[in-house]
Amino acid sequence: MSTEPPPPPPDDDPFSKRPPQGPPSGSPYDSGPPPPPPPNDPYGGGGPYGGADPLAGMPPLAEPGKRILARLIDFLIISIPLYLISLPFGGAVDVSDDGNDDFGNAVGNAYTGHQLVWSLIGLVVYVTYDTYFTHKDGRTPGKRLLKMRVAMLNDGSVPDTSSSLMRAVVLWLPALLCCPCLWWLINIVLMFTDKPYRQGLQDKAGKTVVVSVP
Repeated sequence: MSTEPPPPPPDDDPFSKRPPQGPPSGSPYDSGPPPPPPPNDPYGGGGPYGGADPLAGMPPLAEPGKRILARLIDFLIISIPLYLISLPFGGAVDVSDDGNDDFGNAVGNAYTGHQLVWSLIGLVVYVTYDTYFTHKDGRTPGKRLLKMRVAMLNDGSVPDTSSSLMRAVVLWLPALLCCPCLWWLINIVLMFTDKPYRQGLQDKAGKTVVVSVP
């Protein structure tokens, strides 16, 4: 069985982290135990090369405004065809008006009868969409259009299947079946205020960040 180490990332890969330049060979500092994780690393990884910051060597974090716009694009890509498909079956959302409905009734009606079935179908579609594209190369169509990418916080790699699935479930399950307005508000606020990685709740669950693509 070969014991050769895996090859280093190609020089033209803009997403992989680069190992910092260590001391020259023979230096008294090129041996000994690695330093402890930095205090601002919430996952204790410190990066695969023991760097001071898990984001060292990665592209800059994506701007929150672009992230919101990319999410809206992805939402429309899925929701418009899904809604059109649902029309022969009564529509995914009840838009009937008897003159007495108010906004509260509309919200309540959206999760009764066959609308709940379509909400569950939508959940499966959204989670599958997000998981597939995030695991494929870190970029949904919306993120690709706006030049962003999801990356693992600890080493900058494309998220694996479990991280991609966890991220998608945490993002879409409450948004579609529980408290959509509150959920989106919390995530939008976190994208602007979370320090130092601008992580939404889905990023914290998947241990990911969203970075700009050069």
